[in-house]
Amino acid sequence: MTSTQVAREPLLQRAKRKAERLLGPAGIFFKGFLKHPAMVGAIVPSSNRTIERVLSVVDWEECRLFVEYGPGVGTFCRPVLEKLRRDGRLIVIDTNPDFIEYLQKTIGDSRFIAVNGSASDVEEIVRENGFDHADYVLSGLPFSNLPEGVGPAIMGATHRVLRPGGAFLVYQYTARARDLMGQFFRRIDKGFEPVNVPPCVISWGWKE
Repeated sequence: MTSTQVAREPLLQRAKRKAERLLGPAGIFFKGFLKHPAMVGAIVPSSNRTIERVLSVVDWEECRLFVEYGPGVGTFCRPVLEKLRRDGRLIVIDTNPDFIEYLQKTIGDSRFIAVNGSASDVEEIVRENGFDHADYVLSGLPFSNLPEGVGPAIMGATHRVLRPGGAFLVYQYTARARDLMGQFFRRIDKGFEPVNVPPCVISWGWKE
């Protein structure tokens, strides 16, 4: 690296931090999309109507552990924490360290745990945080874009980690994930939210 390159690096870092501050969560989300487009389901976060629709099945009084895969910049995290009981926990899991770092800096709630890791390791992550099972698991991961074998591994681990009566809440932009869900969940309720970019297909898989 030349002396000019060395001198330029701090300037680039400062410019990057300034851009992130100016753009806020949208900038972090867009940056994550550019770096890992296959792991981010859309170019903009979900709408408020989508959030309410997806979470409408949750029995918050009985929810002690809520898990989310692919939280991004926390679009669902804050609404979940607003509804979650005082002694509950929210564990979010993301392979993108930028999202995890952002969430750890911006969500100051003792019930919130952000993990840089894979959703396929959810059972181990749940145990490491003192729980035997999760009550609900939420995912916006683009299952049709995941590497071969990863989608089934996540579905299987999710079914095992859920308590009987718990649910896997999945929002996607196609209905293709339902075929995979059907291999693990016998009961799948279906929903659709048009007020979203793009319109959102919702599936609730229940563990019987």
